[in-house]
Amino acid sequence: MLTVAFAGTFAASLAPPVQAHLGIPCDIRVTDEARIVDKLGDVDVLVAMAFTREMAAGARRLKLVQVPGAGLERIDRAALPAGTALANAYGHEVGIAEYVLGAMLTLTRGFVRLDAALRRGAWESQWAVGATPPPPWPELAGKTLGILGYGRIGQALAQRARGFDMEICAIRRDVARSARDGLARLGGLDILDDVLRRSDYLAITLPATVATRGLLGTAQLALMKPTAVLVNVARAEIVDEQALYRALAERAIAAAALDVWYRYPTDATPTPPARQPFHELPNVLMTPHVSGWTEGMLAARARLIADNIRRISRGEPPENLIGD
Repeated sequence: MLTVAFAGTFAASLAPPVQAHLGIPCDIRVTDEARIVDKLGDVDVLVAMAFTREMAAGARRLKLVQVPGAGLERIDRAALPAGTALANAYGHEVGIAEYVLGAMLTLTRGFVRLDAALRRGAWESQWAVGATPPPPWPELAGKTLGILGYGRIGQALAQRARGFDMEICAIRRDVARSARDGLARLGGLDILDDVLRRSDYLAITLPATVATRGLLGTAQLALMKPTAVLVNVARAEIVDEQALYRALAERAIAAAALDVWYRYPTDATPTPPARQPFHELPNVLMTPHVSGWTEGMLAARARLIADNIRRISRGEPPENLIGD
């Protein structure tokens, strides 16, 4: 019988649905990342967002480190014991694509501001008596959506954006892996400046790597239209924090929806998500890294993790195996 450990808050939340899908007897253990270090001696499968050298020291029979998300930045791959497989999980692309489109509409049409005004009895519309009607809202139809990162999320977003009659330009590292999909442009980072200039909306769906951290700074943001809307659902550090704050505060770009942040909680006390005061800007939609937190994502990941545990029990390689 395999021993499977779920370490950390997110991994622990998946333990019950994974167990429901397993169909084979397993010894299931749930703990936090700090306590797992001394408990890995008899663990066969570790489900966790992090893997460190301290964890590796006691992992005598570990066969699989299963990351319950897509990101691998907290995994010390050099510390993986010989013979230990590493796999990650997706299933979040639909939820994130829907979030991006919702954020674009929310910012373009000022839903948050209009809601707050109407609750006060103020009609910021053509129905207001004795007031000049506001300018009509732009439509998504005919606008250009730039997608930085044309992987699972980017492709799911493009599919839905086409339903809004948007023109799509996309960037990905390995262009050969993508069909043109009717895109206006598809290329590598060499076309970044052109995509930034064209985009009415810019969605960041890239992984954080050496090549992408700090990818967008002052010079890159200056290429964007003053009417452009930026949506970051990838990793905060892809966009320079000070440069982004300044661009938004000075209205060099129109607005941003930020679901990923420069600081995260380490305890239960209130945690400002950035060093810059984004919360003071009316043209920023702030959400606490929830764009992929959907029923579909949780169900898909639970099924995948359960399937990978069964594969390990049969001596088979896991799905989404991460190579060297």
